[in-house]
Amino acid sequence: MQIFNSLSRAKAPFVTVEPGKVRMYVCGMTVYDFCHLGHARMLVSFDIVQRWLRQSGYQVDYVRNITDIDDKIINKAVSLNQPLHAVTSFYTDAMHADERALGVQAPDQEPRATMHIPGMLQIIRDLQDKDLAYQTPDGDVNYAVRSFAGYGKLSGKVLDDLRAGNRVAVSDGKRDPLDFVLWKAAKPDEPADSVWDSPYGRGRPGWHIECSAMSRELLGQPLDIHGGGPDLKFPHHENEIAQSEGAYGGQLANVWMHCGPLMVDDEKMSKSLGNFRTIRDTVSSQPDPAAPDYQVNVREAEMLRFFVVRNHYRSPQNFTPDNLYNAQAALDRIYQTFNNTGLDVPASIDWSQEYEQSFKAAMDDDFNTAGAIAVLFDMVTEANRQNSAAISGRIRALGAVLGLLGQDPQQYLQSPTRYIKRDGQPSTAGVLSESDIETLIAQRSEAKQARQFEKADQIRAQLKEHGVELEDKPGGLTQWRRA
Repeated sequence: MQIFNSLSRAKAPFVTVEPGKVRMYVCGMTVYDFCHLGHARMLVSFDIVQRWLRQSGYQVDYVRNITDIDDKIINKAVSLNQPLHAVTSFYTDAMHADERALGVQAPDQEPRATMHIPGMLQIIRDLQDKDLAYQTPDGDVNYAVRSFAGYGKLSGKVLDDLRAGNRVAVSDGKRDPLDFVLWKAAKPDEPADSVWDSPYGRGRPGWHIECSAMSRELLGQPLDIHGGGPDLKFPHHENEIAQSEGAYGGQLANVWMHCGPLMVDDEKMSKSLGNFRTIRDTVSSQPDPAAPDYQVNVREAEMLRFFVVRNHYRSPQNFTPDNLYNAQAALDRIYQTFNNTGLDVPASIDWSQEYEQSFKAAMDDDFNTAGAIAVLFDMVTEANRQNSAAISGRIRALGAVLGLLGQDPQQYLQSPTRYIKRDGQPSTAGVLSESDIETLIAQRSEAKQARQFEKADQIRAQLKEHGVELEDKPGGLTQWRRA
């Protein structure tokens, strides 16, 4: 197995610290708002990583944290006049709902930052002992970046080239404008539940120290894999390295993994641009903003997961309506194959077969899901050519490795979806309910029996206008699907 290491900027054979075991830490969500599509990419990408590692025989301890103390959380709690824990619990539950919708398996451990304050304070003390941290007159404790020789090795940034204030808060008490905060002194107007006692006075941890403490306490050092979104490489992961390696030497992680950026209409997603899109808005037609859970459209939710998986995790990905329509059409094609051929799913995957070997080779090459999905479509072509339930069953088994293709084909194809095109254009016809469809099919059957073929054809055309395709089977049975 080869993995691209963001630290070395190259692929290399994956070798674990302890044979057969993987200690994997991924930076999770700051829970103050609903998860957006960039989060969907991160969640699904690292879900694929841990799934394939387990499939490959590794014993994986997968930790993904929750940041439940942060300036944004405090601001949200103040704006809502709610306690911090009420805000973080609500959005944590909402995040879990999104994970369930996308078929993301829960991590083995999901620590919350507020439960690891003592570990953070211990690292700060150890950094102070090595003259890597200092307290300012205003009470903050900062990291002295110029005292750590390896600063910039992950991001490739050079301190002298960085401008003060670029993603780093500037304070008059800093020895260097690029120093970052380890412990923030409490301010008089901050909520009482955002403050902890410490040797440095009352306050709260800086963001970066949280992950250094949680990863060390739960997995030790070095980690086999440390991962996260593309925007975390600098400063967050760079600062984690400075903290953990500055305090304890060695390497924080042997392999650093970062998924690629997700763009919306070729632009970075942001609320200011009006292109911000949440997971729940994408996979549920009417999510309730006052509730953490929501009714998932299972066809659309699997489409969104498929949309992420069909691209390599490191490549840039562009979210557009056309791309979603294309992803839905491609996923529908696989389920239509299952519906046509039937399914003879093997009890286990035979990795000695040609298609399975090609799938494995793709996944072993830095989790190349794009290549693995291409193998599945080669199999789809062959399953249709041979009308083979056995090949379709093998497709389903391989899809399960990626967290895909587990739905009943007919139920899937009868589920509504907003992400379809008809005659090359997005569908604008209203969605018929299942009972309306069954009523029209019964009326068509009666018309055919009465030899009113023109009426029967009109009903078929009416159903097609609403995206419902009919397939007449022997014995007078009519199957339908949404297309």
